[in-house]
Amino acid sequence: MDEQLISTPVGQARLSWYRATGPTRAVAVLGHGSATGIESADLQAIAAVLPPRRIDVALVTQPYRLSGGRHGRDETSLDAAWRHVWPHVASSMLPVIAGGRSAGSQVACRTAKSLGARAVLALSYPLLGPGSPHELLATGLPMLIVQGGADPYGRPGEFPPLPPATELVEVPFANHTFGVPSSHARDSAPLATITGAVASWLDDLLADHAGTTEGPEENPATAG
Repeated sequence: MDEQLISTPVGQARLSWYRATGPTRAVAVLGHGSATGIESADLQAIAAVLPPRRIDVALVTQPYRLSGGRHGRDETSLDAAWRHVWPHVASSMLPVIAGGRSAGSQVACRTAKSLGARAVLALSYPLLGPGSPHELLATGLPMLIVQGGADPYGRPGEFPPLPPATELVEVPFANHTFGVPSSHARDSAPLATITGAVASWLDDLLADHAGTTEGPEENPATAG
């Protein structure tokens, strides 16, 4: 891992890079929630699983968390910091996936389309507040939502009808931080479910991306 500090209008943000093993085929940029930072188990598990699949992972720490201040947690500040970080992760050659957990997923939903993201990864999206169905569905991009089956901020069955390009994966018995009760520990493997769903979705997404960018194969007999 290597780290990079980025100046934003609301203070310094930090990028923690987990580099792809082999030629990079995509970049996943993920933000943290309001209660935890990038040390959360789900973000760390994804950062461990994707680089061997040739995907760079950039975990974004918002300025308020670095400064320890109370300011900078509002929607405007979070989005402003994210937008200033984006040029440091965007690539003209590679698809970039925007995402995060909880509040981080909200930031991604609000900004992904205007920033040119290829898709959105939403972990523990807070559907019942402070998020909303409108915010979630307004991206207009392919999306994977990974949600705990017992998340008090929105269980999978409480989500609205989703467009065809959106997938919703349930983590059985899991709460908002993907923890499960000890009584169900043997019946649920939250991190394995999360990383398996994310890896499979990205493989399909990137296969579709390659198919749309490579164009028709040239005929050797006519190619100039």
